[in-house]
Amino acid sequence: MENPFEAYTSMISDGYGLWNEALAYQVDFAQRMTLFLDTKREQGDNFIEENRKGLPPVLHFDHEVIFNGRDLDDPVNYSLARITPEEGQEIPPDARPVLIIDPRAGHGPGIGGFRKESEVGVAMRNNHPVYFMIFTQHPVPGQTLAHVFKAHIEFLKVVQMFHPEAERPAIIGNCQGGWAAALIAADRPDVTGPLILNGSPLSYWGGQDDQSPMRYRGGLFGGVWLASLSADLGNGIFDGSQLVGGFEDLNPANSLWKKDYNLWRSVDKERDRYLFFERWWNGFVFMTKEEIQFVVRDLFVGNRLEEGRVEGGSGEIVDLRKLKDPIILFASRGDNITPPEQALGWVERVWGSVDAIKKRNQVIVYLLHEDIGHLGIFVSRRVIEREHKELIDCVELAKYLSPGLYEMLIDEDGEARFEVRDFTHIQGEGGGNSAKPFENVRKASEMNEFLYEMCLSPLVKPWGNEMMATAIRESSPLRQRLYAFCGVNPMTRAASAWAPYVREHRMEAPQDNTFRQVEQAVSDTIGAVLDGYRDIRDSACKMIFYGMYDNPMAHYLLQEALDIPDIPLDVGFESLAKEPHGEHWLSRMVEGGFLQGLMRGLLALGSVKRVVDKKQLSTMKELMKGRKHLHDMTLQEAKQVVKEQSELLNFNRELAMSTLPELIKIPEDRLTAVTIFRASLEGTEKVDRAAKLLLSHLEELLKDRQTL
Repeated sequence: MENPFEAYTSMISDGYGLWNEALAYQVDFAQRMTLFLDTKREQGDNFIEENRKGLPPVLHFDHEVIFNGRDLDDPVNYSLARITPEEGQEIPPDARPVLIIDPRAGHGPGIGGFRKESEVGVAMRNNHPVYFMIFTQHPVPGQTLAHVFKAHIEFLKVVQMFHPEAERPAIIGNCQGGWAAALIAADRPDVTGPLILNGSPLSYWGGQDDQSPMRYRGGLFGGVWLASLSADLGNGIFDGSQLVGGFEDLNPANSLWKKDYNLWRSVDKERDRYLFFERWWNGFVFMTKEEIQFVVRDLFVGNRLEEGRVEGGSGEIVDLRKLKDPIILFASRGDNITPPEQALGWVERVWGSVDAIKKRNQVIVYLLHEDIGHLGIFVSRRVIEREHKELIDCVELAKYLSPGLYEMLIDEDGEARFEVRDFTHIQGEGGGNSAKPFENVRKASEMNEFLYEMCLSPLVKPWGNEMMATAIRESSPLRQRLYAFCGVNPMTRAASAWAPYVREHRMEAPQDNTFRQVEQAVSDTIGAVLDGYRDIRDSACKMIFYGMYDNPMAHYLLQEALDIPDIPLDVGFESLAKEPHGEHWLSRMVEGGFLQGLMRGLLALGSVKRVVDKKQLSTMKELMKGRKHLHDMTLQEAKQVVKEQSELLNFNRELAMSTLPELIKIPEDRLTAVTIFRASLEGTEKVDRAAKLLLSHLEELLKDRQTL
């Protein structure tokens, strides 16, 4: 059959030039518009269908729900899902399970495993059993985040029950799932293993003035009262589309123009990817009033998590210094939602110094990407295959690092190394910002919330019946734009009818077509104008914010006149300083055997090394695996040995080294220890000279002991 579009263009094809380019562009434009409208129609129809189904998770992998949170005494809308291994895959019984917590920040669950190249996929390729926290669109009436945290703890116990031979589950927390993971692990370190926190805000006041506009919004709107008002009008339910709208508002050029233009420009290639991602992006979930109040009041405005003021699922105040297992942080300088200052700054605030981290026998590793955006941290194929692959490997290798702060660096070959860092490396380039304006925001929010709950909430709640709540939700701009293009629109239905015919006779104008180049230039101009609007708006918001909250009158009214007490954060370690010393520690220097001596030597070497290569850790892991001295040790006993040997080194390093031969006496043990010591320094000739000198000293000590 003759292509009618070719017949049309051949009618006026006397030569070549601008006229022919115009004809080609005209056909291409009409075809792209038809396919674009058909894609938007399918997007709207998908939105309606997904909501009819109750918003199932967008997980690419087969899975089964093994624990429903609605069955608990305090029911919640969370469930524990087990990812089904691929056909033929055999997972060792002692492999550490991995649990992934997605953010409940307006979207539905599944972004951590929404395609094969994802966090779930990487963990499965490493032969970890993988579990996923999923949640439904609607919360259980009366549900609170305390109930959710209790449910998460029960889920972790179930995971441990399924894997009795494995170490405690590693938790991957994405964005807001990260602060939930940190809160649970600090509250119940007995049921959690290492943490990987991807783009997770824990230091909510952190950021740079020109790059972190989101942190000003709570102050500009007066704090938590507006979220309470929205929930009251929603019949006690907060609509997650408002959170999604807030994210989109950060980049109006992308939300209002670039996203749809990129689809229209390359509709043949982008259609499937666009529909796939939009299924998750437009999956709006709900929260109870109590839940959104906790998120806004205690976290984003109140910044209470890093200050040790948040109550966990056990009912106790959560202290992040109680985190026991390695903590792995992933942030990006291109992230304007969770900038590095918010993802990393809490480490200094909580521990106070790197020495305090070491005294707590804690290992903290952070990885910084240069330019990827917030969503790219979780979904970018390039990031998944490079950074997340190394992060998953780090789960098992980090425990072989000496206590302290490290930066993970990935070379061109994709291999990781760990370099010793201090807090100057994770502070913002502009230095720390004053917390006083944000403290004033917290006080103002508390006052506004009190006045709202006392005076306005009783008047608003009667209006917030289910009929009113439904009308408000359905009229939200994010939903209306989806309804506008769904199948009930005659224009999109007509485009849908023409779409198969257009695909069969597609005539795409080349990229060097003059009119396509003009089109791209117009698009770039529109994007630049919207970017300019964003920059002006953000600058104005910053000036208004500091004008409202960073002036003597605000300091006086909100800090002194109101006389609202504040609870200072205790970052000291007096309990460690009061430990008994003297004869007690001298006697402990020679207690133990091979394991104590091996750990003491490794900790000493680790404390002077500036760079640790991933290959070194892997070699150490293989050398220590299956040793008869370690076979009967439980994980808790091993951790206690590491803690004791670290404290002995801190008490008197020279004496601890000189008494090492008293612990490693058998020739075979000495040979094993020296082999492991050497493996820990393999490939560090030019980097860790101090560590090499210490290794020589250790070899001499053991050699001298052998000749006696």
